[in-house]
Amino acid sequence: MPVNPAHTALWPAPHASGAVDATVHVPGSKSVTNRALVLAALAAEPGWLRRPLRSRDTLLMAGALRAMGVGIEEGVGPDGSGEAWRVIPSGLHGPTTVDVGNAGTVMRFLPPVATLADGPIRFDGDPRSYERPLNGVIDGLRALGARIDDDNRGTLPLTVQGGGALEGGTVEIDASSSSQFVSALLLSGPRFNQGVEVRHTGSTLPSMPHIRMTVDMLRSIGAQVDTPESGGEPNVWRVTPGALLGRDLTVEPDLSNAQPFLAAALVTGGTVVIPDWPVRTTQPGDRLREIFTEMGGSCELTDRGLEFTGSGSIHGIDVDLGEVGELTPGIAAVAALADSPSALRGVAHLRLHETDRLAALTKEINELGGDVTETADGLTIRPRPLHGGIFHTYDDHRMATAGAIIGLAVDGVQIENVATTAKTLPDFPDLWTGMLGN
Repeated sequence: MPVNPAHTALWPAPHASGAVDATVHVPGSKSVTNRALVLAALAAEPGWLRRPLRSRDTLLMAGALRAMGVGIEEGVGPDGSGEAWRVIPSGLHGPTTVDVGNAGTVMRFLPPVATLADGPIRFDGDPRSYERPLNGVIDGLRALGARIDDDNRGTLPLTVQGGGALEGGTVEIDASSSSQFVSALLLSGPRFNQGVEVRHTGSTLPSMPHIRMTVDMLRSIGAQVDTPESGGEPNVWRVTPGALLGRDLTVEPDLSNAQPFLAAALVTGGTVVIPDWPVRTTQPGDRLREIFTEMGGSCELTDRGLEFTGSGSIHGIDVDLGEVGELTPGIAAVAALADSPSALRGVAHLRLHETDRLAALTKEINELGGDVTETADGLTIRPRPLHGGIFHTYDDHRMATAGAIIGLAVDGVQIENVATTAKTLPDFPDLWTGMLGN
């Protein structure tokens, strides 16, 4: 197979000549878009998804659902107010093959959906997808009555032998390596004959905000969900069987993808405004307001959106990122430019993400002259004067944006395969140079 030249090209990360002053419209949330697509596909009636993110991961999700028989029409909303997708549920069926790429939400959320299809659904993806754990979903579905052929690997490729329905019931899983195992079973749970009760047996559970997002979205379309926060047992979620309603949903901006732009304000001592920042949200990226303020910035929610301003100084931070692990690469990049050391904790599970993010961050920052050490569950970062060089991305979108952040302050940084940002943030290079007025 020929190598895509975009994957080997080097992108000179723009160096900031002064303080940034920009308004950046961040595209919609991948996490919300992909959950909304799954729920709309399982609903009893058609629904609208407004301002969806169009990125590799979301287009893979839409393509996978289409392959299983769901109608997804792209166009404008019923009132002509911008892009919207019309999702038309239909009988799920195979045989078909689903391409998951390297999208965790696709490879984990859709096998439970496939159990409801008539016929076999095969799941395959990028080489890296074969290394990402799926055992929580596979073992959980088998315990609930599903037939899955994976040659006992606990990873892709695999085939779900859809039987048109799934009995459901109570299942114990260890979701220590990914909260997506819990979300995957909850999303399809209303369609299982007995619903589902998911009991997490592991010692840790990363990215709890993503589970809260799943629960909130289920409730918004009529599902009954009992959670630890609503008085249930710790680490137990219960979804009652029942029909899901077709809804008209508007996707929030992806707050995690706002991170590099907020970091630019911090690194350059400038101001960045992110319009439409929600007052209340389950997105993990909302923690950036607190974390980046502690690292030297200040922010305010106004009629314009979130206004974030850097002070001209960056301070180190000691922080547990267990619930917001996806923010780690950007925080590590800022920490490498700080005036004091940082300790990023609670993110051992990042070794199983798009790449081993802890090893990748350590290697790439250190090759620019940094001093980063891996710990059992995170990173210790001691700021050092950095120099230019190639910053490798490992096909990981958040590695690419981390390198761009460093490039603001360090001349001569070149990002290998910046095109990988299309996974969740289309047109990142143009957004980035536009922010800088280039």
